[in-house]
Amino acid sequence: MKALLLTFTLLCNLAVYAVETKVMIRAKARDAKFIGSSLGGAYVIVRNKANQQILAEGKTTGSTGNTELIMKTPKTRAISIADEKTAGFVAKIDIEEPTFVSIEVVSPYNLKQVQATVTTELWLIPGKHILGDGIVLEIPGFIIDILKPRTHQYISLKDIKDKPFQFQANVVMMCGCVIDKGGVWNSEDMEVKGILKKDGKYLKEVKMSWISTNLFEGSDFINTPGNYELILYAYDEKTGNTGIDKVNYVVFE
Repeated sequence: MKALLLTFTLLCNLAVYAVETKVMIRAKARDAKFIGSSLGGAYVIVRNKANQQILAEGKTTGSTGNTELIMKTPKTRAISIADEKTAGFVAKIDIEEPTFVSIEVVSPYNLKQVQATVTTELWLIPGKHILGDGIVLEIPGFIIDILKPRTHQYISLKDIKDKPFQFQANVVMMCGCVIDKGGVWNSEDMEVKGILKKDGKYLKEVKMSWISTNLFEGSDFINTPGNYELILYAYDEKTGNTGIDKVNYVVFE
């Protein structure tokens, strides 16, 4: 009975002395905006570094942020690039003493083929909130979805022989921000190409050109049957952003 009473007393003391500490956590695409509700959010996990206990977890919600503020306004020290609508996740953590934590962000959460995991570590001090822009983790890359041909599509050689065979892909920033010719995210700064393989061996390179918002197209001649693989990439030399999507299809006689 005394042991139970002692345990209860200790738990009560922990409840009394533990202090809620708030941490704003955001995921931001490299050379772009924040990752929020329009893309399904980024998933955030905060762990106690000492024992790996999960202290808080959830998804970022909100808007991608103010384009003028994030992309066009000159940055100086202590200038915030987030406003009250900008996507983030507020972790509410009860701690009774300074605690060293790891923060892990998985983004974009709903697009498994391009998910990146980024982590950082820091000390949290009871009651000392980290708000405003908070902790911002950068997510590099592009989101690429090959639209043509379709995965494992069977294509008759007689339908395409001696005709330009079309390749098509949707390419966006990791926040979902649009890519346009001459836009904030300028298609002319990006190299988008396809690497075409036949029966497991390199065949040729396919140049992709911007057609309309986020849409890139290319074409080439395919005149022999086989198992084909298209590896489509985007690359921005200035920012180091890269992205890949792959599709396999079959051309039969």
